[in-house]
Amino acid sequence: MSIKPRCTFAIISHPDAGKTTMTEKLLWFGGVVREAGMVKSKSGDYAKSDWMELEKQRGISITSSVMSFEYNDRALHLLDTPGHKDFSEDTYRTLTAVESVLMMIDSAKGVETQTIKLMEVCRMRDTPIVTFMNKYDRDALDPFELLDNIESILKIQCIPMTWPIGSGVDFKGVYDLRTKKIMGYKDAENPFDPHLVDATDLDAPHVVAFTGPALLKQLKEDLEMVETLIPPFKIDEYLSGIQTPVFFGSALQNFGVKELLDLVTEVAPTPKGREAVLAPYTSGAEKTYIEPNDPEFTGFIFKIQANMDPKHRDRISFLRVCSGKFNRNDKIYHVRTGKEIRIATPLIFQARDRDIVEEAYPGDIIGLYDTGKYAIGDTFSMGKKHIRYTGIPSFSPELFMRVTAKDPMKAKHLEKGLAQLSEEGATQLFIRRHTNEKMLGAVGALQFEVVKYRLEDEYSVVATYEPVAWAGVRWLKFSDKKQEEQFAQDYSSVIMVDKEERLCFAVRTEWDLKLAQEKNPDVKFYKNSDYVD
Repeated sequence: MSIKPRCTFAIISHPDAGKTTMTEKLLWFGGVVREAGMVKSKSGDYAKSDWMELEKQRGISITSSVMSFEYNDRALHLLDTPGHKDFSEDTYRTLTAVESVLMMIDSAKGVETQTIKLMEVCRMRDTPIVTFMNKYDRDALDPFELLDNIESILKIQCIPMTWPIGSGVDFKGVYDLRTKKIMGYKDAENPFDPHLVDATDLDAPHVVAFTGPALLKQLKEDLEMVETLIPPFKIDEYLSGIQTPVFFGSALQNFGVKELLDLVTEVAPTPKGREAVLAPYTSGAEKTYIEPNDPEFTGFIFKIQANMDPKHRDRISFLRVCSGKFNRNDKIYHVRTGKEIRIATPLIFQARDRDIVEEAYPGDIIGLYDTGKYAIGDTFSMGKKHIRYTGIPSFSPELFMRVTAKDPMKAKHLEKGLAQLSEEGATQLFIRRHTNEKMLGAVGALQFEVVKYRLEDEYSVVATYEPVAWAGVRWLKFSDKKQEEQFAQDYSSVIMVDKEERLCFAVRTEWDLKLAQEKNPDVKFYKNSDYVD
């Protein structure tokens, strides 16, 4: 990929809002797929980003996929994220690796639960957002109602770039507020060259003939209200996360997608500087800020995926380049372990397809073959040996399962499978200290189903899963070893260790937690595993 301005962005939405379909269309415009067909065609083809067999069966995205392509003289990295709430952790971490977001809204439903949660993560970093009102070729809410719905719930100002003319069976197309042209819906056979109607004069005979008198009257009234009530689009306010430009269309029919992608490549920000902390990584550690134009290479792992190619049982760590330049065969410093590692086969992705990349720049996403050495949040550098990038969220699980291999001879396979799958970050693996039981923690129940499926499919392990009535975990921090040993003895039945052998307290009820905190005021209880403030 040539040295072009980078644009690293993610798609977020509630399930079934059309996110995977939009991903396919964007890849089509980027030349990654040849046909902009349906997500699931009669021939059995699936969205290029959904590589896992279970994703194909359910028709949902379970993992975050990375796709790179070029469009409008920009190098784009698109991160397609899970919409299902049970996989929100993967999405939260993915959002730390992007500079902007495309938000999909189902025009018949408006803002839904998962979109609200994802928006909260965007708010943490004031991530710029472009909005697409999808499925306008079906019955939809009034456009003003949709705008008000987003503004009142998500607290972001909506600035329409296009305006719908009708909806459902009466959907004629959209009026472009910047060019004052109408793009016809049914006449748009070629998305690269849509049928445009000059609507500078809305009373012109050809405009009346195209829209019909009733829809033209409604359009005039709508545009008058837009001009009176809605302020102009300002790039600075978009970049600050205050305004979101809004497009109307249909991802399934590839209508309105090109105009949205054109704006993304026009206004989406290039890579920004990032906050890091200096060693030692303790509460109150000194902070620093690393700009993308810093000559020394740095980056961090935001996602790990095992068995993307089941034939080779490979494991890939996704690294976001933050500063400097990376070259193939460079030796980079793994900050957590203090070791230098030569990267001979760095990868760049087009979903399931992958190529070796010779160089990478800030904003690029590269894949590192991983034999189990890396973890989510790991920082890599060349020169800056004592920094760690911060702001990668992790959460206390809310659901727990005790996992046991049905065949005792498969115990080692189970241990390996659980360890690798938990390192990807969708689930967390704990060992109950006094019984050595394997306890799997998750945010949503569907995560357990995925683990079960993948253990059987990829590791040939059949296991039993027993629910454990815990409400969460707290990571513990002690003032000295004696205090740690005494606490572990007093609460032995609910003491676990995580994959990094840190002591954790299993929360049976909020009352138990409060009581333990009151009895042990010098022990610190953390809701996530990152001790850095």
